[in-house]
Amino acid sequence: MLAELAERDARGEIAHIYAEIRRLWAVPYVSSLQRHLATRDGWLEWVWSSIGPVFEHGLAQTAAWRAVERVEVPVIPPISHDALDVWGVDATDEVTVGAVCASFVRVSPVNLVFAGLMRRLLGGDRPSGRTATEPTWTPPPALPSLPVMVNPARLSPAEGRVLMSLATTMDGAPFVPGLYRMLAQWPPLLAHVATVLRPHLDDPRTAAALRDVNAAIDAEIPALFAALPAVPAAPLVPSSAGFAGVLAALDTYRKTSPEMVVFGRMISHALPV
Repeated sequence: MLAELAERDARGEIAHIYAEIRRLWAVPYVSSLQRHLATRDGWLEWVWSSIGPVFEHGLAQTAAWRAVERVEVPVIPPISHDALDVWGVDATDEVTVGAVCASFVRVSPVNLVFAGLMRRLLGGDRPSGRTATEPTWTPPPALPSLPVMVNPARLSPAEGRVLMSLATTMDGAPFVPGLYRMLAQWPPLLAHVATVLRPHLDDPRTAAALRDVNAAIDAEIPALFAALPAVPAAPLVPSSAGFAGVLAALDTYRKTSPEMVVFGRMISHALPV
């Protein structure tokens, strides 16, 4: 798996940024994108100081959530209460599974904006310095605590293979999105999800929905970038080491984040009311 700085291990400025991300994204965790950047000396601090204002004002989140609302996603077969019960998912767990899906549908578009703005900076673009003067923004109520992300090494061999069937590659290493690692708390449910989702990875309608997510977010980036304050005339990042690796990570998130929006909604819509 990709190197990450766990939230429990964050200190100083990193811990402060993590807390702001949880508050402004309105989810109870920090995504692997930011946790990975935190392992690279000075990167997360530099990025947050550069693009943080549009998140503090709520401009980025509002634009991200609005952009993906109209994207239509395919339908997978509905899941009954009885099937969930057979798979060891009780009534309380049902609520948790719904919250897991909702969290990734909420956070993934915002992370796409985060990555899009970051890519502009890494490409050498600089904002005009027309700082947004929006009124104070209040994030939506945070989602409840979610299950921990399962370590694939702690699964049985068969369960691990099911989980890794949903993996992609990031910087030469396998990467399993957090949605699936959380659902791995219930291996039979994950096995069902993997079975019904895999065909959609090659389905033209799903591919179109994924492209629509990226296109909708891309359309928001220029206005958000223009709203950023000027970046001080300083080195691009504290260290250029790992530049290619960061770009590779952003490329991967451009693939996996739309999947979290589309597949998160597909799974959520299949859950019993």
